[in-house]
Order: sequence, then C-alpha cells, then structure tokens
Amino acid sequence: MSRLTHVTEGPYSPPPARRESVAVSADGARLHVEEHGDEDAPAVVLAHGWTCSTAFWAAQIRALAPDHRVIAYDQRGHGRSPAASTHSTTALADDLAAVLRTTLAPGQRAVIAGHSMGGMTLMAAADRPELTEHAAALLLCSTGSARLTAEATVLPLRPGPLRTRLTRAVLGSRAPLGPVTPVARAVLKYATMAPGTAPERVAACARIVHACPAKVRHAWSEVLAELDLDAGVRDLRMPVAVLAGTADRLTPVAHARALAAALPRCVGLTELTGAGHMTPVEAPEAVTAAIVGLVRDHLAPGPAARPEPAGRAEGAQRADHTERTHGTGRTEDGRAPEAAEDTEKAGRAVPAETAEKETP
Repeated sequence: MSRLTHVTEGPYSPPPARRESVAVSADGARLHVEEHGDEDAPAVVLAHGWTCSTAFWAAQIRALAPDHRVIAYDQRGHGRSPAASTHSTTALADDLAAVLRTTLAPGQRAVIAGHSMGGMTLMAAADRPELTEHAAALLLCSTGSARLTAEATVLPLRPGPLRTRLTRAVLGSRAPLGPVTPVARAVLKYATMAPGTAPERVAACARIVHACPAKVRHAWSEVLAELDLDAGVRDLRMPVAVLAGTADRLTPVAHARALAAALPRCVGLTELTGAGHMTPVEAPEAVTAAIVGLVRDHLAPGPAARPEPAGRAEGAQRADHTERTHGTGRTEDGRAPEAAEDTEKAGRAVPAETAEKETP
C-alpha cells in the first residue's frame, strides 16, 4: 500500500500471519483472510468494525495465537479487501459465510467475535447455515442492532430528529480524513474512545481508521444509518456474550443491554466502566478474556454446544450474569478475568463519572 495503515511496533502492531488466503463472497467480492497460531488449536474468528481492519485485533491476535487458531478477515473495502459495488447487511452476511467456508472444515466449530459492524455482521448472518454449522459461541462487542444514529451521543445535543440528522451527516461525510495529526487524533479520541485512553492506543486506532477510503467509509455509513437487525438478534440461538463500554458514544451501552435482553441464549453482559467504543484496543485484556472464556465453556474440550432449537421458549436461556468491569478488566467485587494478568498496565480507562465531565 502507498501509505502507512497501522502502527508498526508495540502491542498494537499486527503480528505476521502464519497463512494468508482469499475468500470469495457470493457476489464475487474478494476478502483478505489471515490465520495465526496452530492450525489444530481451538479456532477463533474475528470480524472487525466500520473503518477498521484486521490490524484492529492486533492485541487479541498476539494474546490468543499461542493457544488458539486465530482467523481474522478484512470486511469488503477495508484493509486489504478490495472495494466492492455492493454494501448491505446481506453482503456482510455473505462475506462471513464465505470466510467460514474457506477457513473451517465441515462441522468444525469456532468462537466468533464481532466488534461494532463486525457484531452486526453476526446478527445479519443469523439465518445462514454456515453460522449455525460453525459457531460454538459468539461475542458481540460494542455493537447494536438498530437506531444507531438516533441513539449515538457523538454530538452533544438533545435526542431528537435534529441530532439524528446531524449525526448521520457527520459520520457519513464523504470528505477524506487526511493525515493523522494531533487534531485528528483528538477528534477520533473524543468520538470513539474514553478520555483517559493512552496516547499509543489512540495513535493505533487513528492509523487504522484514517486508512479506510472515504468512499468505503461513506457507503457503509449509509448502511449503518438504516440498520435494523432486531430480528437477527432473536435468531441467534447459540451461546452469545455481550460486552460494551459505558462511555461509548457511537453505540451507547443501552444497545448492549437491549441485546442481552433480546438474545435467546445470552451467557453474560459485561460493561466496561469508562471504556469507549474501541474496546478491543482500550481494554484488550478484558476482550481477550471474554473470548477465552467462551472457548473454555463452549468449544474445548468435549462436545461443542449446539444452538437451541427454534421452538425453545424465548428467554429460557437468559443471561447468566451481568458484570460491571472497569477498563482494567476487573469486576466490581475485585475479581480479575482469566487471561487478564497485566490489565493494570494495558487496560486503563477512567471511571464513567470522570469521563462525563472531561472534554477532549
């Protein structure tokens, strides 16, 4: 590529892939796919969000690859996946189905995590046989199913039609983002991350987001503005965990609570106190721990959990627990999730009370 699309050193720089491949979607769109870790280890599939790339998952890939087979792909038009002519929730579902067919053997199960638009991809694919066949469990991370522009709090205005229209116009701007400057980092931090986010994390996200082509960014913003995947949420009948930051301005935590209430088999809602929208970068250990927990509980060892039959009474498998965790990944009673031994150094986020008072 002609420009730097991610940081090149430190924990947020993407490690080299063990294998790279191309998955071809239903309309011929070509998707860049990379694999990390041992091919025979428990499989984890990562779907990134709007304006991001596989590099967004760098911290999770580094932490998971020693013990897992990690599969990450670039959504169409993002990262190393070429732009396509079609942008829709159907395309998102088609693309995920293509990646699962390409990378997993028939019947092979995986834990699949989706952040933001990646989580919406999982909702859109709820009725796809590939998801039913391959998903042992899902993680919906900092995401929502509908009413995104109406409920976003990026603009400090009262809720209503005016704020909704202005939010759509701002997020859907066709203007190039330009180089990553101190001002650009400050704007990105205000809109997507907690006020206390470390500078190196802001820099990592800024490199990734600014690398997304303006036309692609705008095209997907139009899809997200009209999003309605509530029905897809109700059709996700495998175990699903939900995670969100309480200071998220793009998909406020109310979305996560609504998802947890609507999912037929929600196995937990984790609220990261003071974290913004970019949770895999802001609180990497907490996100990694959520994935590891799903692998432990639903993938290995022993027989994989299967989705509940469609006729099961709604709400019969409601959330087992709701945890409020701080940006360090610790719960309010002081417990530290597994795989989060170094959270004090890398999971710092200010409390929500402070976040509300600070300005960018």
